[in-house]
Amino acid sequence: MTEAVERARTRSAFGWRFMTPLVVGSALNPVNSSIIATALVPIAAHFDVPAGRTAVLVAALYVASATAQPALGKIAGRFGPRRVFLTGITLVLAGGLIGSLAQSLTLLTVARVVIGIGTSAGYPTAMLLIRRRAQQAGISAPGSILGAISIAGQVTVALGLPLGGLLVGAAGWRIVFLINIPFAVGCFLMARAWIPPDEPNPPNRTARAVAADVDPLGIGLFAATFTALLIFLLSLHHPRWIVLALGVALLTVLIGWELRAAKPLVDLRLLGANGGLRRTYLRQLCTQLVMYSLMYGVTQWVQDGKGLSAAAAGLVMLPMTGMSALVTAPVARRNVVRVPLIVAALVALGVSVTLRFLSIGTAIPVIVAVTVAFGFTVSLGAVGNQGALYAQSPAEEVGTAAGLMRTASYLGAILASSLISLSYAHGVTDAGLHTMATVLIGGSGLLVLLTLLDRSLPAKIDRP
Repeated sequence: MTEAVERARTRSAFGWRFMTPLVVGSALNPVNSSIIATALVPIAAHFDVPAGRTAVLVAALYVASATAQPALGKIAGRFGPRRVFLTGITLVLAGGLIGSLAQSLTLLTVARVVIGIGTSAGYPTAMLLIRRRAQQAGISAPGSILGAISIAGQVTVALGLPLGGLLVGAAGWRIVFLINIPFAVGCFLMARAWIPPDEPNPPNRTARAVAADVDPLGIGLFAATFTALLIFLLSLHHPRWIVLALGVALLTVLIGWELRAAKPLVDLRLLGANGGLRRTYLRQLCTQLVMYSLMYGVTQWVQDGKGLSAAAAGLVMLPMTGMSALVTAPVARRNVVRVPLIVAALVALGVSVTLRFLSIGTAIPVIVAVTVAFGFTVSLGAVGNQGALYAQSPAEEVGTAAGLMRTASYLGAILASSLISLSYAHGVTDAGLHTMATVLIGGSGLLVLLTLLDRSLPAKIDRP
């Protein structure tokens, strides 16, 4: 097939109508994960609760998303990605309505769980729809299309900080829930009109057959294990060893069940044989650890140390998002994998080392320059890891594999939250920032080794 013919087929298969709902749907989860940050203090004041209690709103979405992403990817592979996508968007609408009308912190937590589950459908179903579309068109993996999903699915997480600051300042904290409603309605209507229907499901299936397909016990054990891990990691300043023991026990049960299940949520045998995919997940975890630590740790540092407002601190991080978006598209179009990952790892190491030398006296333009440089890691890491995932995962399991990569992302975010909490345990100081930087040097050094020594990494995506 000539290059011109393939480009024509790509334009025909992946037009703007097909892609728009997928891009919007993929962006809703990362934006919701960070947009709440600037609303936590006003929510605590509104409900007259200690500020620390509102952290449950962050944790609730983390747990719901980390569990739901692989689960919905698996369900989409069995019952149709369009059906799951539309169901997820409906849940986003419901969560937005619950949150905008809630009169208690408990109901707000419910809303965040519903939003977390609903938005989790976007990324794994998008990856599954793109893979199927490419196979039907008989073309190689469209790098520009994967780049658009990469921007929507990972780069936009930093957008939530400045966006949340501006919206909460202008309209109050309920806007972080209300904003989901128009996007959900628009995305639902576009998907109904522009994404082709799924194949019909087999008729007269029994409840037991459906349960065997989706592994509900595996999903429950996965959620319980991740919740225990989250609780332990977020309380490292006063470790809850009993929770860690419970998590290890749950993990043991989960592994035993998944090895016996006919259609497990996580195919451990396949994962055990696929070293490349395991390393991709670990690279994603390390990248997100550095990203979330920089994004939230530096934001908190410039607020408390340099006296910037929440909105101004968010704007300091905005150029990182812009740089990420600018770099992602041209790199993704080339379908390259290995080189972007190497550059991303080296830049992450360089930025981590630079953080070790920053101080309260450092000028804002220098801090912005550091975050802009890290934008290369965010973009190139997103493109490279997503490309590696696409190339390394079996076609029929790409939805579950994509969901598990998001789980790795959330684990990195949780580790970053723990690191920030420990580093700033005695106040937001230069010493705390330098402690965090030292850990990040180790994490980014591991990222460099994982990338340079991984000979299974493809140079490019070259199969449909």
